[in-house]
Amino acid sequence: MRPKVKWHRSFRFAYEGVKYALSTQRNMKFHFFAAFAALLLALFFRLPKLEILFILLAVTLMIVTELINTAVEKAVNLAMPDLHPLAKIAKDVAAASVLVSAAFAAMVGMIVFYEPVDRLFREARVSEGHGFSAAMVWILLSLVMLTVIVVETRFSKPGSRVKPSLLSAVAFAVSTLITCFVGVTLVGLLSYLLAGLVAFVLYDKSDRGLPNLALGASIGAFVAVLAYYLFQF
Repeated sequence: MRPKVKWHRSFRFAYEGVKYALSTQRNMKFHFFAAFAALLLALFFRLPKLEILFILLAVTLMIVTELINTAVEKAVNLAMPDLHPLAKIAKDVAAASVLVSAAFAAMVGMIVFYEPVDRLFREARVSEGHGFSAAMVWILLSLVMLTVIVVETRFSKPGSRVKPSLLSAVAFAVSTLITCFVGVTLVGLLSYLLAGLVAFVLYDKSDRGLPNLALGASIGAFVAVLAYYLFQF
């Protein structure tokens, strides 16, 4: 007869499972980052209780399904190390549960944050007096690229992993310019969605880590906003 596991040790085992998934699974790192950003935005916009509950539900569902997906993958690899059609089906179905929860979380985020973000854009947008031309846009993009290169070459020590993504910086700089120029908040949000998809593809297909993508996005957005307000008169 197996001895019973004490409750505090069961919590420790569960904590070890979360740490393993977070340290080894790239998607889990992305989910944690997205959850952290969503909760910070909820505090920033002072959302009501009901909307915060929906955000917590979406975050919990997304993380739980990713944990289950990791467990299924490891169990299938242990039981069937060789390629097998049934093993592929088990992994695909587990991954589909993550996709469904991620889609639900994205819809919750778009519904919950749209009105606060729209209000923020309307208060901060300057609709008159800017003097940007097509040439200034290209100069701005050149400044973004030069800034990323300078940060990567001058402020990164040899062997450092701090390497901001150039493509992420350009994508978010373009999205920020679109948001500043266009008077419709939905168009600005869609442009940021496209920039986010670019960052996600870079995260999935390249060796760029999430911090480097976020740093590049921050540099691009900051330079674009700074240039827009400096040259609007």
